[in-house]
Amino acid sequence: MKPWLLRGLGLALVHVLVRVLLGAALIQWPLQGSVLRWLGFAVVVVAAFVWAGLDGIRDHRAHPDADEGDDLTMRWLAAGAVTGLVGGVLTWLVDTVTPMPVGVTSLFFEITSGAAFTVLLVFLPAMAAVTLGRFFARRNERKAARDDDWSVHRDHHAPAGVGAAAGCAPANSAQQTDPAWRSDDSPTEVFPRVDPKQ
Repeated sequence: MKPWLLRGLGLALVHVLVRVLLGAALIQWPLQGSVLRWLGFAVVVVAAFVWAGLDGIRDHRAHPDADEGDDLTMRWLAAGAVTGLVGGVLTWLVDTVTPMPVGVTSLFFEITSGAAFTVLLVFLPAMAAVTLGRFFARRNERKAARDDDWSVHRDHHAPAGVGAAAGCAPANSAQQTDPAWRSDDSPTEVFPRVDPKQ
């Protein structure tokens, strides 16, 4: 199944369930209509936001170069269109066939104005989530790369032994064998001056 179709059908199912539950809740609590509508609105937006955010993270991990990534804009625009049309038709069917009052005015309204609103309800949060998902995936990659970079590692600037740097025995073993290493007052060998004219 195409990715946009899968997302569109999944969100259409969420949309229909929210509207059916909203209709049933309004019968039980008619005075809480405003709160219930906002709650249903939030459920649809969060579902699109979370799914699209995961898409953004997965796409960036698969294609670190933004130019080579999938076209998530068209994917989510098509998914929003499927959600609006299929969700509108299914909601109209539920309202027509079952005794549940979903609050549908007409099929024409559901596949035009209602569908257009649903497209925006899915597409706008999805695009914000894709952007944030790619941003967080990119930030985590940079953080991991910084941790692997020895030049900025906390142990990089730690003092290294003389022998360790040259691939020889560690400095502490030299200090143990040669007592001159143990004292800061050990004599320094002075070399004779070299005359370049000779």
